[in-house]
Amino acid sequence: MQDLTVASDAAQIVIDVLGADLSLGKPVVAFQIDDTGDGTHRTYQIYSLTKPPRLLYTITGADSYIAADSDLDGRIEIWTDDASAVDGFEGVPLKSFDSAPTVILRFEKKRLVDVSSEFTSHYDDQIAQIRARIEPQDLAAFKNSDGVLSIKATGATVDSHRLMRTKIKVLEIVWACLYSGRDAEAWSTLQQMWPSQDFNRIRAKISSVHQNGILRGIARETGTPKHKHEVHIFDATTSPSAGSWDLYRGPGPPDASEQETSVVQPKSILLRIPPPSEVEDFRPSRAAVELVVDAAGKVHSAKLLSGASTRWLQAANSWHFIPALFDGSPVACRFRISVWDLK
Repeated sequence: MQDLTVASDAAQIVIDVLGADLSLGKPVVAFQIDDTGDGTHRTYQIYSLTKPPRLLYTITGADSYIAADSDLDGRIEIWTDDASAVDGFEGVPLKSFDSAPTVILRFEKKRLVDVSSEFTSHYDDQIAQIRARIEPQDLAAFKNSDGVLSIKATGATVDSHRLMRTKIKVLEIVWACLYSGRDAEAWSTLQQMWPSQDFNRIRAKISSVHQNGILRGIARETGTPKHKHEVHIFDATTSPSAGSWDLYRGPGPPDASEQETSVVQPKSILLRIPPPSEVEDFRPSRAAVELVVDAAGKVHSAKLLSGASTRWLQAANSWHFIPALFDGSPVACRFRISVWDLK
């Protein structure tokens, strides 16, 4: 047995994936490490699970990292952000932004690549939501400002706060275009929504942040996004060994029928239980939930089969598993679990 220190003085360490293959050719465990305890600027460390275990890759500069097989095609992405780079941008603290720019990474041939351009629909949803919150009169007022919005120039008034909120929303829209690989659209949008006299200054500053943030040294996927692989989901609900297993016990070792098909169902790592809707009403009843867990061990979808309330669906979104294995390789799996619901 070999001991390996992951972090010696961290406020919090959370396992994001365990037993998944992030296209590094071996099963790994990945940790989100929060050194400060304030939930910002975390580190993501990926370790091999083969002997001897060793650190394979470290990613820094983000507030959050979530590995997931979003398309259920066997290719796992790391969904993260560029929080450190935009914190304090134009004097705006990170907490004043609705969110930091989304960044989507994937290992390809053991090299980390920016594949955000494959997920333009995700960014388009962000853009649509932000645009819906911008009032036309506020945008017109911002375009007539100097763009900098210094306190000395505007004073701390209700109007100045509205201008700043509009400025932040415009930045978030431009970032969504830029980080999704649509540079021309980003600069066109910036030109349409930003004060013309300040365009060159802010474009250069946005470019610098984009190039020198979390994506520094990471190649961007070029050309047409690669064809998505065929979706494969092992359906344990119809297999002879698919019987429901208890939320508190977790699944046991594979039985004979699992060994015949070389399939091992997901194993639970983190299953947070939702609080009862009414504390004074304790009438436990057994219920069933059907889950699709992807090759990264994340819940892709959840469906109530009997008994349980919708609180379980909300809780399931944060559940983590060791992914199902087919002939030793992680795969997406549909299966059922039993839960105890308090009605």
